[in-house]
Amino acid sequence: MTVLEAIQKSTEFLGKKGVESPRLQTELLLAHVLAMPRMKLYLNFERSLAPGEVDALREFLRRRSQREPLQHITGSTSFCGHEISVNRNVLVPRPETELLAECGWQFLAAVPAPPATALDFGTGSGCIAIALAAKCPTAALTALDLSALALGVARENAARSGVAERIEFLQSDGFAELAPGPKGVRRQFDLFISNPPYIPSQEIPTLQPEVRDFDPTGALDGGEDGLAFYRLIASQAGAHLKPGGKLMMEFGDGQADAIREILEREKWVVEAVKEDYSHRARIVIARL
Repeated sequence: MTVLEAIQKSTEFLGKKGVESPRLQTELLLAHVLAMPRMKLYLNFERSLAPGEVDALREFLRRRSQREPLQHITGSTSFCGHEISVNRNVLVPRPETELLAECGWQFLAAVPAPPATALDFGTGSGCIAIALAAKCPTAALTALDLSALALGVARENAARSGVAERIEFLQSDGFAELAPGPKGVRRQFDLFISNPPYIPSQEIPTLQPEVRDFDPTGALDGGEDGLAFYRLIASQAGAHLKPGGKLMMEFGDGQADAIREILEREKWVVEAVKEDYSHRARIVIARL
């Protein structure tokens, strides 16, 4: 079987299984099997696949046809130029979250009294904290998550990107581990950044299988209306923000007005609501 034949047959197979963009998915899986850039496949259409390569591709296609995410099959995804390992313990980073990270590092780079500090609340794979640490080499990052398994993935990703020494990984249920210490000192940061769970609980069963069955529910479930974590953050994050600090959060489709109302009720000033690549309101930036 040649590369071209494999692409054609595999594309047809995935298409019949209801997988979106079956040709692209096929090419990415085959490129992973052959350990070559996807575009290089087009220069190797007549190359014959070895039996072991055919077997590996077939297994990957079987898994993808069962709607296992491509990123779980290959083991990683790219985020702001970093290779981020993912599995069932962490949310697969979405492209729009790169925009949140970009807003974060642009702000940190302009903090007038370095070293700047930032808290990534609900870090998951660690992708946001890693991107901030890489872009702002003098900044000190804290990556917080409830899940010990997620923090394990985040630590590995930070080590791979060479920024682990500048990120503190903190297991905490909400703000519990940020409470004032014995001397009453409250931990504060220049930037509070988060991509919190924002899917309403009742909508989770309706999500695509790749999300519903493989992303951790705790990283998706935002409570009855999807806004539970925004209320928590709006009510408590201010105590952990330095003067002049910023709050930046990603949110879901159609939630912009409700989140603005939640923030303003807690005396936040909403500075900006930014759109994602598809021109949907996606990121809120606020201050006290």
